[in-house]
Amino acid sequence: MCGRFNLIDSQEIQRLCETIGVTLLGHHMQPDIAPGANIAIVHSLAGVRQVSNATWWLLLEEEKLKPNYRYASFNSRFDKLSVEGSISYIPFRESRCIIPASAFLEGLGDKKTYHKVEVENSAIAFGGLFKEYLNRETAKIVYSASIITCPPITEKWKGIHPKSIPLMIDTNDEEITKNWLDPFFQDVEKFKPLFERKSPKRLRITQIGKPSKWNPIGKSFIMEA
Repeated sequence: MCGRFNLIDSQEIQRLCETIGVTLLGHHMQPDIAPGANIAIVHSLAGVRQVSNATWWLLLEEEKLKPNYRYASFNSRFDKLSVEGSISYIPFRESRCIIPASAFLEGLGDKKTYHKVEVENSAIAFGGLFKEYLNRETAKIVYSASIITCPPITEKWKGIHPKSIPLMIDTNDEEITKNWLDPFFQDVEKFKPLFERKSPKRLRITQIGKPSKWNPIGKSFIMEA
C-alpha cells in the first residue's frame, strides 16, 4: 500500500514530463502528500494529455466532494479491478491516469518501521485511476484519484511492505503508456502483465523515522526487482 508520496522538481521529473508530453507547474510540487490531499494526475481529454488537480481518494461524498472516509479508496487493489460492482471496476476501463512522483513511503505494518522508496535515476509514474464529479455550485468538474497496488515483487520486498507495491508504469514503453492513457482503450486484458511483472527499475530504499518528516535513520540500499 502506498500511503504517502512526494513530488519534487528535478531533472528526473522534467524527463518524465518530456516523455509523456505534459508540463508540471510549481504548485504541483509538494514535499509530503498524504491520502486525501490534492495531487497532480496526467490523463487524456479529447485526445490531448493534460495535468489536472485531483483529490487523492477515489470515492468522494457527492454533496461536499470530500473524501468518503467510510472506504479507504486512496489505493485500488489490482484484484478488485475486474470485480463488477467494485469502486475501481469502471474507472479501470474508462478513466486511467498517471500520477507523477519522486518517491513514496511504505510501512511494514508495525507502526514503527517505514521506508522511503525511489526509483534509481528516474521519476515515478504511478498507474492510477480517476473519477469525475460535478461541483453543483460552480458547474465545474472535480477529479478524484487512486493508485493501483500490486502483489509484492520479490520476497525481499515483503520486508518493506508484506502485501503490496504500487503499480509503476514504464513510460519509455510508448505503447503501454498510450493505451493506459487512452479512455477508449478497453481491452484491459492487455494490462495483466503490468500487475505481474517486476519493477522496471532498481529501487533505492532508505529507512526513515516519522513518515510526515521523511527523516532518514539508516543508509540507503538498492533492491533489484
